Amino acid sequence: MSSNITSRGRYAALIAAILGWLFDGFEMGLFPVISRPALMDLLDIVGTPTKAQNDLIAMWNGLAIAGFLIGAATGGVLFGWLGDKLGRVRAMSLSILTYALCSGLGAFTTHPWQMVVVRFIAALGMGGEWSLGVALVMELWGGKSRALLAGLIGSAANLGFALVALLSFAITKIKVTGQFAEWAGRDAWRLLMIAGMAPAVITFFIRLFVPESERWQQEKKSGSTSSWATRDMIGVLVGAFGAMFVLMLWTPLFVVALPVRLVGTVVALIVVTGGFLYPIQSYLRRSNAAPEYSKKTLYCLAIGAGLSGIALLGTWGSIQWATTWVAELPGAPGTAKQWTQFFSAMGAVCSALVAPFVCELLGRRVTYVVLCLAALGFTFLFYQGGTSYGIWFLARVFLAGAFTATFYGWLPMYLPELFPTRVRATGQGFSYNFGRVIAAIGALQTGVLTGYFKEVEVAPWLEKGIPTACCILSLVYLVGVGLIWLAPETKGKPLPE
Repeated sequence: MSSNITSRGRYAALIAAILGWLFDGFEMGLFPVISRPALMDLLDIVGTPTKAQNDLIAMWNGLAIAGFLIGAATGGVLFGWLGDKLGRVRAMSLSILTYALCSGLGAFTTHPWQMVVVRFIAALGMGGEWSLGVALVMELWGGKSRALLAGLIGSAANLGFALVALLSFAITKIKVTGQFAEWAGRDAWRLLMIAGMAPAVITFFIRLFVPESERWQQEKKSGSTSSWATRDMIGVLVGAFGAMFVLMLWTPLFVVALPVRLVGTVVALIVVTGGFLYPIQSYLRRSNAAPEYSKKTLYCLAIGAGLSGIALLGTWGSIQWATTWVAELPGAPGTAKQWTQFFSAMGAVCSALVAPFVCELLGRRVTYVVLCLAALGFTFLFYQGGTSYGIWFLARVFLAGAFTATFYGWLPMYLPELFPTRVRATGQGFSYNFGRVIAAIGALQTGVLTGYFKEVEVAPWLEKGIPTACCILSLVYLVGVGLIWLAPETKGKPLPE
């Protein structure tokens, strides 16, 4: 392959991955905007909901978010395994096709449980695309321009959040009548879900123009990819069932005593961890990897999962509830949810671009500490800085969105540096997406804590309800301040072969 073709291939891969990440962000940002009108339609709630109806909406909202996160966690491992076994490009095409087509199916749901199932299946592909795209781009670019590439990855996904808000503005202004208007639903949420099918066209672009990673092709020629076995997917299936069991334990649909929930969660998380790690452990055993190599790989998997889990739990347990909270604020206009998501997303776009360059300057560990402390501080500022909608509210959500999303520029910079080529896609898929299982528990608990803190006052200076619940969950960032010092510092080091 000539250098000219190689250059075109690199940029084709980058463009394809950026579009994939953008629609990843679109997919993640879609439900917070449509959740309330969609669930009100699906539950046949007309007019202003009662307290009991609001609690029902919050319960199904938490289940849909948790199902999405668990699906993404499972998909990250599943498609990461496919990426290491079959190649980055083929697996990425399949992942994008999965989440594009299944997202569109959400437009035809008739009951909340169907929405939970559709969100779970769509998330399988979304979770896989992230790790595959990061691995492909970083390998094709040979580890060069890592800060810029990581910034583009993080900002593209957050730009997808902003795109949801803009598209929502446009669709809600479309006047439809008759049977079509009845089908489209409140705020035309079904039309927005159909728009989620757009990424399907990217798969054709990927197959036509994007070259496979030369590093992966070298691994294939050496025979190392043959040690990945299809039968190991039984472990991923067991892990997925374990994650669903966690979901069942914490959902308000089932009355379970707190001690049973806590013990069951610990047992289920052990099952999830063992199931998701099983394909990697089996691969290392079959490939006759040296004990030190296997030990280091498993250690990096644990560290990566912990650091990703803190970032994800902080995001899904706090700032992702901003669009729900704004709907409760007095005087908030009908477009408040869209503006809230737009300003939060634009703050995230800016910070995700900057974070990797700060990472290059300060090092991976110091930067992570700074991000944790900033995210904690600005989450408190957002939720406790006022209860009226206006310029100050939008400024606060911009800052909170920025400082809770900087991790999504840091993670694509750091995770590829932890794993060698032969396990990079699977390693990243596990590390980044395992944290979603923890975040799923947090997402469910935000709803539970919201109800609790509406009745109980923790401190006179804390706003009741969602603000207090989200601030409590954001304290997880303090765990990150300590955990990062157990992680290896990779500043200035090349991507491991």
